[in-house]
Amino acid sequence: MFNILLLEDDELFASTLEDFLSEESFCVDIAYDGEQCLDLNYEKNYDLYIFDINVPKINGLDLLKQLRTAGDETPSIFLTSYKDKDTLHEGFLNGCDDYIKKPVDLDELILRIKALLKRNKKQFEIVTLNDKLTFNPDTKRVFEDNIDLNLPVKLTELLELFIENRGLIVTKEMIISKLWSTDAHYSEGSIRVYINQLKKLLGKECISNIKGIGYKIEF
Repeated sequence: MFNILLLEDDELFASTLEDFLSEESFCVDIAYDGEQCLDLNYEKNYDLYIFDINVPKINGLDLLKQLRTAGDETPSIFLTSYKDKDTLHEGFLNGCDDYIKKPVDLDELILRIKALLKRNKKQFEIVTLNDKLTFNPDTKRVFEDNIDLNLPVKLTELLELFIENRGLIVTKEMIISKLWSTDAHYSEGSIRVYINQLKKLLGKECISNIKGIGYKIEF
């Protein structure tokens, strides 16, 4: 299941979006002002940001600029009632990937969300790992002979990262960014633990160590 952080100060509209996106199998966290949005972002990793611009404390434009300056490249969509080109231009300069004007057409929103996630290598189709294992990217669950293995969250997130980068080198920095929030503590040992668990699941031959750089998966 993909995680979305929604910044919207209109509680009724935010609730409507949450219900709609939940029905589409997304997990949604709501922030009603920019500071609350930052707090949630420190606690959890997200696959997509949907930000209103005109919100209290830190507006959506400045918030995204802060996140981009800190190296956060999470795909983002602005919801806005602004029609002037200068505001929209500033949004793109601050790092937004797309925008949709209010009042929002929910069918259009879901199409834009899926298109943006696909452009950022997010998978929507069931992935076959081997003759027994499959990965469902919507629910982030791994199945063996159609039985849910109930793997730990970080292990499935690491698997998802490798799937998104099949045939490419996954650096340690990419793993850290995927598995841990900005202020969370990690260690080289914890990375090795998750890698070894993944090797045990898929087979040692599927994951190669690229000395001093990271890892590469092939299946």
